[in-house]
Amino acid sequence: MTGVQTCALPILATAGIPQAALVADRLRLPMLYVRPEPKQHGRGQQIEGQIFPAVGVVLIEDLISTGGSSLKAARAVQEAGMRVLSIVSVFSYGFEQAHRLFADAGIPVFSLCDYPTLLFTARELGELSAEEESLLSQWRDNPAAWSGSGV
Repeated sequence: MTGVQTCALPILATAGIPQAALVADRLRLPMLYVRPEPKQHGRGQQIEGQIFPAVGVVLIEDLISTGGSSLKAARAVQEAGMRVLSIVSVFSYGFEQAHRLFADAGIPVFSLCDYPTLLFTARELGELSAEEESLLSQWRDNPAAWSGSGV
């Protein structure tokens, strides 16, 4: 992203609004609001706010799990004519599926915190036993197959 100017901060509806509002205010950049789907009434828009064709934007997200909703929003922003320079999230589970989606789309992702860091910190602070940390790590490695027994 070096040398590329960011001109707007789109956010995903609705949990990312506080973070994006803070960043937009501090950077003095306009904020856009991206819905999962176009509205079914009114003007039927998926993106609220001024569209800036051909400019680079950083998409703000609160949480990334599978990456599906973030990538969907990024595509909506791209279809509106803007370039998604990256996605920044407050937290990411770091699931492999999300890594693949973003890599395939060519969109870099940066997170302020992630699941492995959360587990490490909780363990260092004595909030998790080694067994609990192991179970939680197993869940992250394969959440669909994890039974949750014993926790």
